[in-house]
Amino acid sequence: MRFRAFYSAAAAELVSLIQILIPSTQGVDFSPVQLPDVNLDQLGRVALTGNFDSISLYSYKQQTENAFSTNGSQALITQLPNGDFTAAATADAYIKTMCPFVMNNGQLAGVVIGGNFTSLGGIEAQGVAMYDPNTSKITPLPGLLGQVSAVYCDQDTNTVYVGGDFKGADSTNAVAWVGMSGWANLPFAGFNGPVDAITKAPNGNIIFGGTFTGLGNTTAPQKKDQQVVNLSSANISSGSTTDTAGFNDPKNIVCKTASNDGPGSTWLLEDKTPGFWRADLNFGFQPTRLRLWNTHQDGRGTKTFRFTAFPINGIMNLTYNDPVTNQKMVCDASGARCPLSDNKTLAFQDFWFYNQVGMNAFQIDISDWYGDGGGLDGIELVQDDIYAYAVPGLNEPACSKSSFASNSTPTGSWTTAPSAQSQSEYLTVDLSPQDVQSAKASVVFQADIKQKGNYSVTIYTPGCLQDNSCSRRGIANVTGIFTEGGAPIPNQQIFQTNNYDKYDQIYNGPVDINSDTFRSTVTLTPYTQQDDGITLVAQRVRYAPGNYTGGLNGIFEFNPTQGSMLTDYSKSPFDQAGMDLQPGAIITSLAVAGGIAYVGGNMTDTNGRFRNIFSITDGNSTSLPNGGLNAPVAALQILGDLLYIGGNFTDTANGTVPGLNNVAAYNTVSQSWVALGSGVRGRVNTIVPLELNVTENQLETCITVNGNFDQLEAFGSAPTVPVQGFGVWVPSRQNWLQNLNLTTRFITGKLSTTTNITGNNPLLAGTISSQGVPGAMDAVSLTSKPLSLNSLGVKIQPQQVSTLKRKRAVSGQNVTGAVTGLFHKNGKLNVTVIGGHFTATASNGSAINNLAFINGTGAVTGLGTGLVEDSVFLALSTQADILYAGGTISGNLDNAAVNGLVLYDLAQGNFAFPQPPALGGDNVAVNAISTRPKSTQVYVAGNFDTAGSLGCPSVCMFDKGQWSQPGSGLGGSVAALTWQGNDKLLAGGNITINGNPTKLANFDTKKSRWTPLNDSAAAVPGPVTALTAANDDASQFWVAGKSTNGSAFLLKYDNKKFHAVSGDGGLGDQTTIQGLSMLSLNDNHDKNDLVPQSMTLLITGSLNLPNFGNASAALFNGTTFTPFILSTSGNGPGSLSQLFSEKTVNFKSSGGHLALGFVVLIGLACALGATFLLVVAGILIERYRRRNEGYQPAPTSYFDPKSSNMGRIPPEHLFGRLGQRSNAPIL
Repeated sequence: MRFRAFYSAAAAELVSLIQILIPSTQGVDFSPVQLPDVNLDQLGRVALTGNFDSISLYSYKQQTENAFSTNGSQALITQLPNGDFTAAATADAYIKTMCPFVMNNGQLAGVVIGGNFTSLGGIEAQGVAMYDPNTSKITPLPGLLGQVSAVYCDQDTNTVYVGGDFKGADSTNAVAWVGMSGWANLPFAGFNGPVDAITKAPNGNIIFGGTFTGLGNTTAPQKKDQQVVNLSSANISSGSTTDTAGFNDPKNIVCKTASNDGPGSTWLLEDKTPGFWRADLNFGFQPTRLRLWNTHQDGRGTKTFRFTAFPINGIMNLTYNDPVTNQKMVCDASGARCPLSDNKTLAFQDFWFYNQVGMNAFQIDISDWYGDGGGLDGIELVQDDIYAYAVPGLNEPACSKSSFASNSTPTGSWTTAPSAQSQSEYLTVDLSPQDVQSAKASVVFQADIKQKGNYSVTIYTPGCLQDNSCSRRGIANVTGIFTEGGAPIPNQQIFQTNNYDKYDQIYNGPVDINSDTFRSTVTLTPYTQQDDGITLVAQRVRYAPGNYTGGLNGIFEFNPTQGSMLTDYSKSPFDQAGMDLQPGAIITSLAVAGGIAYVGGNMTDTNGRFRNIFSITDGNSTSLPNGGLNAPVAALQILGDLLYIGGNFTDTANGTVPGLNNVAAYNTVSQSWVALGSGVRGRVNTIVPLELNVTENQLETCITVNGNFDQLEAFGSAPTVPVQGFGVWVPSRQNWLQNLNLTTRFITGKLSTTTNITGNNPLLAGTISSQGVPGAMDAVSLTSKPLSLNSLGVKIQPQQVSTLKRKRAVSGQNVTGAVTGLFHKNGKLNVTVIGGHFTATASNGSAINNLAFINGTGAVTGLGTGLVEDSVFLALSTQADILYAGGTISGNLDNAAVNGLVLYDLAQGNFAFPQPPALGGDNVAVNAISTRPKSTQVYVAGNFDTAGSLGCPSVCMFDKGQWSQPGSGLGGSVAALTWQGNDKLLAGGNITINGNPTKLANFDTKKSRWTPLNDSAAAVPGPVTALTAANDDASQFWVAGKSTNGSAFLLKYDNKKFHAVSGDGGLGDQTTIQGLSMLSLNDNHDKNDLVPQSMTLLITGSLNLPNFGNASAALFNGTTFTPFILSTSGNGPGSLSQLFSEKTVNFKSSGGHLALGFVVLIGLACALGATFLLVVAGILIERYRRRNEGYQPAPTSYFDPKSSNMGRIPPEHLFGRLGQRSNAPIL
């Protein structure tokens, strides 16, 4: 096998460059995280509510809440030991292909990664890189410009074959990486069109598939030097210029098409002095020809010159035709000095670039002259490729004399951005969500097409790092018209999130010449299906001439052992199979199984035998049953005896096999079609195998289907399932994972490819999100032996809530998903209640809205009718067996309106009657409910003005069937309540007392009076949304919320003053705290003034930890925030609302401080106990001593009482005179 290496000067350095110079990313760390040892024993049952569809404990360092990306970026993905998926390295665009490069000595060099990315793992890598799975080191493989769509690692030849849409040295669209020595040209120098698939045939040859008709070394445009480079917009300078007026402006020679000497038309140097003429352009170009008009002013002229390109600072080698002999000549090799004729009959002289090199500036150095000095009358540069620039001033100049010069028409508030690290200036515009959805900005590109033919059309996107726009970049929509009378190409979405410059091919095919009735047009607008505002950019469109006369048709067989290429394609069964297809075949995928090669794409056999898929067996192309498939195939994947196929077909070609909607399987043994249910609704782009624990501790290889579909079609008893372009087929169950009630992980996202690596987990690519509690959505239980999250047994689907409902809730309160919950146990009654804004399915199959009950046997039920479905439950409490449920609730029960609060009899399983009189006011919401200790009084707090006819703003008390106003003067909105003993209530929110604003207030039930808490109005920077006690009587407590500047705050009150919390790294600006809870620990942390050593503070919500990232819950020990629980929701981070438990935390057993009276009593008891023990011990010791010394007990009586003269004295005789007064004693 013979390959020509790229870049001979660099090849020797490449191995050391790979090993030493290229920076690397950090290795994936799979070491477990040591979480604080939480003890939940005293709390009984514990659960968490929130808005999530997947959730897990933070167990490994590489876990994050990063959900699957929808902005076009993908990642290399690996699986953690706990089953969660994590990104090993993130790309700024698609990863399309990869393979493990095992060399012929058995050593794994790495995994070759290909795609249209410009960076991988934070390192610049243009379309291809090497990944080390053991260290996660990323090694760019520089040398290619474009995108890589297919790679094949061939251990036998120690070679990686790479295909796509790119250029590299003397090859186009196909090259080879040999061993670790670097890139090498294939003998055939690539193809004249993109390569989409590469595989190894049963005979050992390499098969390429794509959109090509010839080999790379047979392709050349029929007309060269088609586009004039615009020098009019360049910054023109010169050196040693004459001071003669009219001849001293170097711009005189720009845009000249005739050799007219004279002032304003000629540029001259000083007499007998060498000098230079220079142009710095605002864009990059690759010239093929230089045209110079020499001056003859006063007998002057340039005799010799050289051309220097920048920024490479390289002297270019030029060729020319000798004007006397008409022979092709090379400029002086020693100094690249080129001669310029002084023949006045010669209008101009052309010079061709020996090597085509990109540049953005150049300089002409004049070293010799005719007469008294040098000078020029005109200059022109041209290039082969045709460009249309978004910045109008960069397009062809007016002097190009083209009837249809390249141009652009921007619409909208575009501004011009400097080229910076990009190839040219470009346009940029910031669009609001409304601007995006109405496609308010656009750029129309029209290129100067001078010859009809086949072109590859690509659109360039400048990188986002150079203008710091990565966080706002989005998706552009591109369409175009390329033939007169032809239909526009389908809309294409171009993701503009690339870190560095990239280009995407949008079309490859025939383009008609420009005329008075037709212009080839490409239009760029924002993709309207985006919810957020974006920064849209537009730079340039390129038309690269191609050739469809090479004798191939989408398939090529290469024998690596041959030193020369076969010119008779009919000798190859693969090449011949392509030629037997109708012209213009597109091969998208190749697969080999059982000695048979399978070919998929968009093609039709010339004899009508098959469409879109066929096999090659024993040198012959063979139809699959029923004539193949009725629409194009995009993906093939072999698993066992089955060939899985994806595309946008709906049946076989003859329409006889039902259920083949966009995805199908073909049994290679029985040679029959197999349906995957009834398929999916929409195009399938990739099929990727994935190992999952379908049942506990039992791995199975499943099939992920990825594409632009929105539902899994119904079949049998399985219903239609809405999805976002992702489905998982479980072969052993012959069903979609989404239909099965299995204890496996929740997975969302899309996968593009995978590869198996010996000794390592499979490596995936795409955008996938998975957290680890099977069947858990919006509510989970939490246990501590061992620490784990578990499903509560009810599958919840969050609902979007109306804008009005959102406004009613206090800032920071979650109003989607499960918001609140409680455990109620009273005698035989054992009920778990979940409230929020969601739908769920009851055990009997009926729908549940917003409030769900789970009894002791696991049966799930919901409310009866009467409440509107848009209700949101924000707070729950019980009194006896009556549930008090509050929120933004409305409806009608027993012909009576309810608003804000509803009572439900848990024992009877029905609404309680009568209901309390409805709360009233604007935007009524109940945010907190709390029962007064040792009483039947229920305090209801939120945003309301009245209870029935009673004026009762913000907090109202319900007892014995009627409302009462607790105190007076309170106003505003209350978000949280907690009792400080039996008689004092603490309220937090955005409160007023007698018109004075405060954030916290106390209510004394004995005095019936509200008072602001100390200095809370000044010390608390915003409305309180979360509150929890920090000791038994809540004289110390924690509060959280959003400050007036939008940042989150967390404060502790120690019964004297507030302490702001920053901790290690603090909380990021995007943090929203929704709940606070104190928990006990088994192992003490270091002592500090904020959190007792045996406790920790649980913070729930949507948290941003600067030293970590997003988390849904964190633990705070007084100095450090530790991520605790991670969750995702859809394609973004999830959130947790609050923790609820069966019992309350006992601060006495958790290191809390007791009241002084209790301390005194306990001390007295200890002292008395110690005294008693000492007395008993003394008695025992004394008795032991006497016995040892021979003491005997004395007689208890010395005489018989019966014969005694002593009688018993009556008590009255003994004590009778105690009360009588006696005289003083006589001395």
